[in-house]
Amino acid sequence: MNRRRFLSLSALGTAALHPASQLLAQAAPLPVTVTLGKPTGRHIAEDFTGLSYESAQLSDPDFFAGDNKQLIELVSGLGQHGVLRIGGNTSEYCFWKSDPQAHGVSANPIQEALGPDKGNKAPPRRVITEQAIHNLREFLDRLPGWSLIYGLNLGLGTPEMAAEEAAFVSRAMGAKLLAFQMANEPDLFFKNGLRPQSYNTEQFIGEWRRFFEAVRKRVPDAPFAGPDTAFNNEWLVPFAKAFRNDVKFVSSHYYAEGPPSDPAMDMARLLRPDPKLEREFAGLQQVTKETGLPFRLAETNSCYGGGKEGVSDTFASALWGADYMFRIAQAGGIGVNFHGGGYGWYAPIAGARAKGFEARPLYYGMRLFREASPGELLETSLSTAPDGLRVYAVQRADGHVTLTALNLSVDHAIDLALDHKLAGMQLIRLEAPSAAAKTGETLGGAAIGANGDWHASSHETGGGRLHLPVASGALIYS
Repeated sequence: MNRRRFLSLSALGTAALHPASQLLAQAAPLPVTVTLGKPTGRHIAEDFTGLSYESAQLSDPDFFAGDNKQLIELVSGLGQHGVLRIGGNTSEYCFWKSDPQAHGVSANPIQEALGPDKGNKAPPRRVITEQAIHNLREFLDRLPGWSLIYGLNLGLGTPEMAAEEAAFVSRAMGAKLLAFQMANEPDLFFKNGLRPQSYNTEQFIGEWRRFFEAVRKRVPDAPFAGPDTAFNNEWLVPFAKAFRNDVKFVSSHYYAEGPPSDPAMDMARLLRPDPKLEREFAGLQQVTKETGLPFRLAETNSCYGGGKEGVSDTFASALWGADYMFRIAQAGGIGVNFHGGGYGWYAPIAGARAKGFEARPLYYGMRLFREASPGELLETSLSTAPDGLRVYAVQRADGHVTLTALNLSVDHAIDLALDHKLAGMQLIRLEAPSAAAKTGETLGGAAIGANGDWHASSHETGGGRLHLPVASGALIYS
């Protein structure tokens, strides 16, 4: 695994690069008492977890295919249920069974894995064929509980083209189709040259309606979501009010950091609370309040532009990812789709068919979340709230409770005195040599295999107390 090496990170100081045992010798753990409360009414659904890939990946019809066994097994490792989203920046540059001369489309399909589009320039125009959709259905058939969000080209396409594509996709996918999305980050269309500087919400709603009506004419029961905005909360409520009876949920994007070229976008920043996320939640919650529509973060990750080496590919992303998923659930979100593909720095699953795939650190955080859910979130109260401590309790349908504790701090360990309801329960740990490590992460003392196989090799008994070293997590369960 040459691609993963330990990383020098001056922004965090030398503390981030030392094993937890060395740090613990420097400072006494901070004591905290955890008490469980009543149910919050916030539920983590079985299909909360999701992945997101670029539409252009379908230009290689053999990538999402029923015989891509290793990728299927890694996706399955994230949960028996989930949502695969096909979209991203390249969705506005993909054409259905297109005439290359008519649309300037590349006649050559991509070769194997495609990384996330960085948004620096217009990507090549690609063709999506019937074979790609047939293969995608076979891929999803190997994942019985997974469904599909499928992006249609509003940026450079026409309502008629979208309707033709939607009709075929709908027939091929059947019940696997969760929703169509039209447009990827329309609030940024003016920046990438797809629309003029004056492009606004009202114009977008008018365009979206024309595409919607064309698709519904061909596919009367076609499901939809939108607007799939990048960041502008002011677009959400007008869109939701205009289409509250036509969309299943409101979709939006969130990236914790960016651009990756900015030195300030470092690991320390990733692990701190982000006021931007709170504003995102506020806008989405306002949609739910005014229209009753739920929301999903349909494209998201640590740092936009494909991620940042030394941040997005480190163990810090595992801790951030697990915490982020719980925070979305706490805010009332119905799910999250982590964007990836190819060897993008933030890809949870990296690789290609020819060379094989592997689980990156973020995958470990997602897997921890899977072990803790689904269920209903419970209230938790802490005697003190040290920086970096996150605690989440989930009550499953069978009445059993899980508690996830994350220490995002690289400065201090934490000693948790647990609620009596958790005493004697088993626990597994999410660990790595350091927050900056790119290899050596384990869950329950074991690494996740190349095919997504994982079995905890190290179990402990809670015994009423839990010691959390720096940059680590633990799951308590019965």
